[in-house]
Amino acid sequence: MRLGCIADDFTGATDLAGLLRRSGANVRLHLGHPSTDADGSADIEIIALKCRTEPVIVAVSACEKAAQWLMEHGAEKLYWKYCSTFDSTCLGNIGPVAEALIELTGQKQAVYCPAFPENGRSVFMGHLFVGNELLSESSLKDHPLTPMTDSNLVRVLEPQVQGSVGLWSRIDQQTAKPFPTTTHVIADAVEFSDLEHLIKQIPDSVLLTGGSALAMPIPDSMGISKSRKAPNPITRSRAIILSGSCSEMTRKQVNEWTSKYPSYKLNPLELDPQALTQCLTWFANQGQSTCLIYATDSPESVKTSQKVLGVAEAGERIEAAMGFVAQTAYAHGVRQFVVAGGETSGAVTQALGIKEVVVGDEICPGVPWVYGGPSDDPIALALKSGNFGSNKFFTDALEVLLQS
Repeated sequence: MRLGCIADDFTGATDLAGLLRRSGANVRLHLGHPSTDADGSADIEIIALKCRTEPVIVAVSACEKAAQWLMEHGAEKLYWKYCSTFDSTCLGNIGPVAEALIELTGQKQAVYCPAFPENGRSVFMGHLFVGNELLSESSLKDHPLTPMTDSNLVRVLEPQVQGSVGLWSRIDQQTAKPFPTTTHVIADAVEFSDLEHLIKQIPDSVLLTGGSALAMPIPDSMGISKSRKAPNPITRSRAIILSGSCSEMTRKQVNEWTSKYPSYKLNPLELDPQALTQCLTWFANQGQSTCLIYATDSPESVKTSQKVLGVAEAGERIEAAMGFVAQTAYAHGVRQFVVAGGETSGAVTQALGIKEVVVGDEICPGVPWVYGGPSDDPIALALKSGNFGSNKFFTDALEVLLQS
């Protein structure tokens, strides 16, 4: 292993894995802390955690454990991956984890760049844009767990960290001004060439953190790009779609599917054992048809559920239900799972007992198919971050799998 990566949720980890696989490097993804030693066959090892919204002390401890495993198994460089929309609260967990990793690695600073130009995320003068909108004016302002109401990443990061925070603007980079001396550095990037420039110019004493796109130039910079593409495993053909994300794009994707194909909606306010039994009975009656089971809803409905149940309880109900549905679907022969939402993806993979996956073909930028489970009966998973993909992502995903 040459490069070790830590991701704060499962969909973000598959996003990272898919982009790094483009280089030709051999990539292995662990869902949760690895339970075995690295076997030396992968150039890049990624550990996916569910720590984006965990209490700071829990997130830091989990990431430190992951970093220690990666370093003990030969990682020459660490990368801390979070969402390209910088999803966090005033307490963290982006900054606190970075500070812990700085101390653990002996590095002096950390750079932060969530830009993902291919998916419309850019950072200019320290402000994060989603497409043509400032982050604070996009749908992310209504995120149910991490509402992003400030686009200025310097301001967002400052209350999370102990050290000083500065900006390395695109103008500074283009005029060859030295790398800032602050402990934490927000770096602009508007185009992919900006990310390539950053990787070339950032000193080795600086911890690299960002979205998945900043990691893309790293394999070339480390000399680990190669061509070792393995064939995708062949799975049983029955599929299911599970959606817990309430992002704007996922709502469009759900609407696209429900207008044409079988679907069943879960409501956290009514999600008792009887309601779950009704859902599973409906699923069993679909035969071999691919169906969607979803809790995706409008921001207003999400807020209503959270007001009644509490933020944590509302989310936990949906995660537990999706995990149980996934187990039931597996028992009925399903081996292809399309999953929308980071928390939902974590619940589903954990329910299925998936600990490690190999990375397959990309469905769209940032979303590959991954494969886990027994080698003689593999499971295919498309773990999608909420705002990724087109309106037809669900059908696109199944078509890619059919053609691979």
